[in-house]
Amino acid sequence: MSLPLSLGAYRIATGLASPLSGALLSLRLNKAKEDPLRIEERRGVAGLPRPAGSLVWLHGASVGEALSLMPLVERLTQAGRRALITTGTVSSARLLSQRLPPGAMHQFAPLDTPGFMSRFFAHWRPDLALIAESEIWPNMILEAGRAGAPMAMVNARMSARSYARWRRAPAFIGALLARFDLCLAQSAGDGERLAALGAGQVRVVGNLKFDASAPPANQRELAELSGQVSGRQIWIAASTHAGEERIAADAHRRVAATFPDLLTLIAPRHADRGEAIRAELSAMGLRCALRSRGERPERDVEIYICDTMGELGLFYRLAGVVMVGKSFVGQGGQNPIEPAKLACAVLHGPQVANFTEVYGLLDGAGGAALVRDADELAAMLTMLFADPTRLRAMARAAAKAVEAEAGAADRVMQALAPLLAATDPPAAA
Repeated sequence: MSLPLSLGAYRIATGLASPLSGALLSLRLNKAKEDPLRIEERRGVAGLPRPAGSLVWLHGASVGEALSLMPLVERLTQAGRRALITTGTVSSARLLSQRLPPGAMHQFAPLDTPGFMSRFFAHWRPDLALIAESEIWPNMILEAGRAGAPMAMVNARMSARSYARWRRAPAFIGALLARFDLCLAQSAGDGERLAALGAGQVRVVGNLKFDASAPPANQRELAELSGQVSGRQIWIAASTHAGEERIAADAHRRVAATFPDLLTLIAPRHADRGEAIRAELSAMGLRCALRSRGERPERDVEIYICDTMGELGLFYRLAGVVMVGKSFVGQGGQNPIEPAKLACAVLHGPQVANFTEVYGLLDGAGGAALVRDADELAAMLTMLFADPTRLRAMARAAAKAVEAEAGAADRVMQALAPLLAATDPPAAA
């Protein structure tokens, strides 16, 4: 299949740019955005041998996509298949090192150049390729197709904003989407937009994130922390981005006027911001403790900064209310399904374009509420802490709403069955 000129130009440009990968990766290393021991994986050099037999390759961008793929990884490995999952971030690699089942392995995705991707596929030779959500890397898709593996886009989504942008390059996106044998969309809107851009065999199967397991927690640590903060009102501002910690701190001061024992947990989306957050909030006169330094939420601590990886499950269980970040700073919101699964009442800002359907579901069920600024956040927290019955009802509504949406993973596996069957070895005569 010939490529449109725009896609051919992309291939040439990225091929010519590949010698600059060293400078790019060095810059990312200096910012702690790469693993120095695994840097060659970003050039397509495998860090592990390919296992014998059928291999399913799954790709997701970062933590959220990796978590959405876990129900598929679990089902594939339980059926005796091997699974390779690739991501592009250090945080997702750390998470997967804790959660991957036997029979599954992780590699960093190569940078999107023809040579690096060709090297990757020459080594791994996947029998089936599954790409999550909206990860449209042209060379990845084209080289996967050249490797001969059938391809499916799973948990596929296409926001209205991305759709408007891709409509300006119809030949480019159409040629890429045409490479997929199957496109399994999260919602009817996603499916319609993907089909309009050129995807074939589109089916709406629901959102895999509803099937992902709730984040785990160290039970001993949970018991110790629960005892230490017993009797205090606790809430968490989770997955926050710059600017949202001040909103949480302003709300804390207002709520503490009514509930002086209030403890606010702040879990930044990027854990390396912990020290900067402490400096900012300490300058506001708030007493802060930093978890990464082994500090504890003593009685005089007002803000406990949870700047560690893999512990959100612990802090969601500790708090009854969560403010989900990236929803006040105009960046589209973070996924609220995990705290809802753990029966947290969900509060969020107005910027939730990345998860419109999920927030609409939770808001409509009474498990979540929109708060536009620190004043509204403080008012809602004060009301919920003053009425524990209402808080418990809101938390139960959130949990029930996400539980009712489960089942996408089984529908995905059913849709993939013909492609998986094609990877099975022929029966012995």
